[in-house]
Amino acid sequence: MNRKTGILLFGGLLIISFAIAAGAFFSYQSEHAKSIRLQGQVDELTARQHATESKLEDSKKMVTRLQLELQEVKAQIDTLNSELDQEKSSRLDAVNKLEQFKADLEQQKTSRQDLESRLSQASSEGMKMKEQLKVIQQQKDELETRLKELEAGSSGVELGKVVVNSEAVKEKPAAPVSSKVEKKTEASKVNVPEGRVMVVNKEYNFAVINLGSKDGVKTDDLFSVYHGGKIIGELKVEKVHESMSAAGFSEDLKNIISENDKVAQKAK
Repeated sequence: MNRKTGILLFGGLLIISFAIAAGAFFSYQSEHAKSIRLQGQVDELTARQHATESKLEDSKKMVTRLQLELQEVKAQIDTLNSELDQEKSSRLDAVNKLEQFKADLEQQKTSRQDLESRLSQASSEGMKMKEQLKVIQQQKDELETRLKELEAGSSGVELGKVVVNSEAVKEKPAAPVSSKVEKKTEASKVNVPEGRVMVVNKEYNFAVINLGSKDGVKTDDLFSVYHGGKIIGELKVEKVHESMSAAGFSEDLKNIISENDKVAQKAK
């Protein structure tokens, strides 16, 4: 009985041992399968990690390349901005020059118009001066003709001369022809010829007197002019003929002097 019990116990233990061994083996197989599966997963993860690391490295290289390209782009942008600023400055300078050119052109137009206006005015004044010269020439010709007529008319007449002293000047009438010798004697003593105004030209401020080279009158001689017994001014001889002379007078004498006023040569 004890033997059977031992056998049963041993059998039970053996069964239990087999069961445990089987369980252990099964567990081992299961764990081994899990280990293999896990190792496969680890290998897969490792491969993925390597792939990821490779991609990461490629990404880093790409990032580095992109950073370099970004820097180049930034440099190009800076260059473009600088060129743009220069272009803006050049454009602004061009605009300013254009405005200045427009202003200069406008000023030139104004100057041209002013010059054209002055030229037109000068041309008009030139025409007026030509007309005035024609009038002056006509007046000169008329005066010369009149002078010649007066000179021809007075060639046979001896005009009287009045003696002038230093205290007062009194007009004396012309003496008759019979007293010519006496008059010449008195004039030679004092040597101050006197005469009268024959023609007055108030436009050009000159007068013609009846004294000439035969009376000793010379260019630049001065004559006092008497009107109503009073001195009103003086004449300066500018042109001398034989029996008459042309003399100029100042503006002050223009509205006072008249024909037949007496003239007396001033002492030199």
